[in-house]
Amino acid sequence: MNSRAGRYSIYIKPLFGLIDLFLLNSIVAFFQTNIDQKLLFSFYISIFWIVLSIKNKFYDIKRFSRVVQVLASIIRQFLIFALILYAFIGFFKQSNISRLEMGKYFLSILVLVTFFKFLFLYFLSKYRGVFGGNIRKVVIIGNNKKTEQLIKFFSEKPESGYRFQKKFCVKEEDFEWDRCFDYIIDNDIDEVYCSVAELTNNQLRDIVNFTENNLKILKFIPDNKDIFTKKLVFNYYGYIPILSFREIPLDDSINKFAKRSFDIILATIVLVGILSWLTPLIALLIQLESRGPVFFKQKRNGLDYREFYCFKYRSMKPSTSHNQATKGDARVTRVGKFIRRTSIDELPQFLNVLKGDMSVVGPRPHMVKHNEEFAQRVDKFMVRHFVKPGITGLAQVSGFRGEIETNLDIVNRVKYDIFYVENWSLLLDIKIIILTVINTIKGEEKAY
Repeated sequence: MNSRAGRYSIYIKPLFGLIDLFLLNSIVAFFQTNIDQKLLFSFYISIFWIVLSIKNKFYDIKRFSRVVQVLASIIRQFLIFALILYAFIGFFKQSNISRLEMGKYFLSILVLVTFFKFLFLYFLSKYRGVFGGNIRKVVIIGNNKKTEQLIKFFSEKPESGYRFQKKFCVKEEDFEWDRCFDYIIDNDIDEVYCSVAELTNNQLRDIVNFTENNLKILKFIPDNKDIFTKKLVFNYYGYIPILSFREIPLDDSINKFAKRSFDIILATIVLVGILSWLTPLIALLIQLESRGPVFFKQKRNGLDYREFYCFKYRSMKPSTSHNQATKGDARVTRVGKFIRRTSIDELPQFLNVLKGDMSVVGPRPHMVKHNEEFAQRVDKFMVRHFVKPGITGLAQVSGFRGEIETNLDIVNRVKYDIFYVENWSLLLDIKIIILTVINTIKGEEKAY
């Protein structure tokens, strides 16, 4: 039985943590924070940093992790750490501490931790790609499009630290499991990748038993159908293994708190900085052209399919019809055409955000009757309601906003919405907001 070698990550992660703790405790000396109990402060931030890092899996960075994932991890870590940092003042009654200097200290830590994190990740990737260190040798069992894509990834990304050794085709006549297993042992292979689609249950059992008995890491390449396309999550209930179809990031209390805090801050800025003066102006223009209410409210389905009233500036003539606006719709006023084209009519939904019915970013809420219709004809449509609806969303910035003209429009919208639900991050929200602003300035074909 061979032991696993070259697991340098067992040292890398603690090293990252020790460097960050050193920065946390040393940089504070450069600021006039007026902290009286320096030892207590050092103990306080160190303990909370360690606990927060474990909870957020801050140092659980894989060799295949993307830059956007690392940035999202940093943002999540420091949003909570900022609250912990300022809580020290009130909890230990340190009224002499300078809030401004503490803020400077926080920003310095944020910049330095981010800088050193990416610096070490860069050197680590160079160490793998150029010097061939921290390498994991891999074999692939299976011969299909996905295995070829994986081989290409290993070949084109030497900095990821994987070295492809050999591919075994189980469907070939001369294939023998013993020969495959001997190769893995003789060449000290670290990881084995199997295509699920090409293996029988008995073969899967054999490869699992072999890898476990020889301390090899086994990973599966999913097929293109049924359960293996799901984002499965494995947990234990006592000693009973349980598989879940998906893990929703916003079910995590820290992620939920971070998103809600971001929503409240952004909604407050928009309401005070923009709507406070824009609303009277829009109200005047609406009233000059068409008598009636300034705001339009309509029932929509939100989180857990609960109904709420969604607010907009009224862009149509008062009517009993509640059908979705179409291109060239006679109900849309001249002012309405402008505010719809520029998406200004959606701005009152920041009130919905502040109330908690909506988020700034999320799947766009549909009318109740449309939800009932789409739920019948679009598979997995209801997954959208696992999170709060948004003023803008991934589907909207990906070209699927506005009127549903064909069945493909709603199918693609749901596809992007489900991706957002399963892969949420604060950085993704920020990216979607930036793209929304850019699209609004450029103008969109379906903004009518």
